[in-house]
Amino acid sequence: MKKVILSFLLALVSIGFSNAISAQIETGAKIEFKKETHDYGTVKFGENGDCTFEFKNTGNEPLIISNAKGSCGCTVPDWPKEPIAPGETGKITVHYDTQRAGAINKSVTINSNAINEPIKVVRIKGNVLPQPETGAPVNNSGAPNNN
Repeated sequence: MKKVILSFLLALVSIGFSNAISAQIETGAKIEFKKETHDYGTVKFGENGDCTFEFKNTGNEPLIISNAKGSCGCTVPDWPKEPIAPGETGKITVHYDTQRAGAINKSVTINSNAINEPIKVVRIKGNVLPQPETGAPVNNSGAPNNN
C-alpha cells in the first residue's frame, strides 16, 4: 500500500515539474500594456485629442506590431514599426478628432506576433463638448434699434 501511495505522489510531483518547466520554455514575444483604456474625461471642441498607450515586451523574442487600426476614421493610431526587443518598452499614440462633439467610445485593434495576445484591443472614451456658438454681432453703438 505504501508503494502505491508513494508511486502516486511521485507521479503528481513529476507532472507538476513538467508543467512548470514547459511554462518556462515557452518562447516568443509577449505584450503587456500599462493601461488598456484611456479616459479623456470632458474635452473642449477642437482640443488636443492625443493619448498614449505604453507597453512592454515581456517575452524572450522581439515584438513586432504589424498593424494598428482605429474603429473609425476619427481614431488614428501611430505605432512603432521597428521590433521591440525583449524587456524594452514602446508606445502607441492615438489621435482622436475632437472636431466631433459628443461621446467618445472607440477602439484600436493591434495586431502583433505576441504569443499571449496576437490581437489586442485598447479603448478610448470621454466626451467632447459642443462647438461654442459664435452668435450674431451685437449692436453696441448706442444707435436706436428700429424695429
